[in-house]
Amino acid sequence: MRDAAVRLHVGLAGEARRTVDRSLLASSVGSGGLDVFSTPSLIALMENAARQAVESLLTNGQTTVGTRIDVRHLAATPLGAEVRARAQLMEIDGRKLVFQVEAFDAREKIGEGTHERAIVDPRRLLDRANAKLTPP
Repeated sequence: MRDAAVRLHVGLAGEARRTVDRSLLASSVGSGGLDVFSTPSLIALMENAARQAVESLLTNGQTTVGTRIDVRHLAATPLGAEVRARAQLMEIDGRKLVFQVEAFDAREKIGEGTHERAIVDPRRLLDRANAKLTPP
């Protein structure tokens, strides 16, 4: 994990964009009954922006996974609108990465908060997860 920390630095930024389709609506994901961009979809977009900020700088055999998120969903966005999230790396603490995240539609800021990711070895993580399928 030390190699990745050398390449990563505070200030790195990533961005993710989506057009709000039916699969991203609160009424579709079960987080509400309205046909507006859902909070779970907002969070996924923010996580993707954070991942984009650092993924290309990790060594082979490393990835990041989300471990914590604190987000405020500030405004509703309708079906068909484009949404954009931006994440900026604010802190590196060993394997823990802390990002400031924001999201916008064409008119206004729709979300803001912080997001933490951890640098992991995907094979080890999957092995540990899959071990849960084996009886103790």
